Amino acid sequence: MVDVKKRWRAWLRAIHRDCGYLAIGFTVIYAVSGIAQNHIEDWGDVSYKASERTLAIVAIPADISDAEAVQRVATTAGLGAPSASLRAGDEIHLDYPNGSKATAIGTQLTVQSRERRAFIGLANWLHTARGKKAWKFISDAFAVLLLYLACSGIFMIKGRLGLKWRGALLISVGVAVPVLYVALAGGPDSQHTTSPEDVNATSGSAEHSQIKALPPEDN
Repeated sequence: MVDVKKRWRAWLRAIHRDCGYLAIGFTVIYAVSGIAQNHIEDWGDVSYKASERTLAIVAIPADISDAEAVQRVATTAGLGAPSASLRAGDEIHLDYPNGSKATAIGTQLTVQSRERRAFIGLANWLHTARGKKAWKFISDAFAVLLLYLACSGIFMIKGRLGLKWRGALLISVGVAVPVLYVALAGGPDSQHTTSPEDVNATSGSAEHSQIKALPPEDN
């Protein structure tokens, strides 16, 4: 019993080390995706690689059904079955879940493709747990792991390099940074800039209104 009491710091360091190894993969994912999301206004959406190409297409006859017209455009575009489509006169618009679009006007087809990037695209997808039930609990476990690493790190070293002096000083600095930022920036109520969610909601409403004004689809 006495030996266990003497060696508790050694056990703490060993568990802290192993938990640190476990956290490396998660930390890389959340750190890289966090930086990308922080700079989305500067860099754009780096999750996807966008490209645009123009193809020639046989003019879609006006007397064929909307379903057949959409099928012809989708086949030429090579993007598979669309999630939404719109036909207005000689224009056919196709939308895809990943944001790709295909627009046929007369004999010209414009294809705007979006492909998810291998690492950063998946990292950004994992960063937000919304809609991913299993990953939500995994990310919760990672958060608990980070809390353990933070708390156990406080007591790993004793003496002047530990909590009694250097540790307390650095902890104070780490806590002071977000506190000072909130105090100097005035908090969330002082921010009057339009959030990306508001922009998406506004553009989505406008887009919905425009679509409603066009002739409805038969399919």
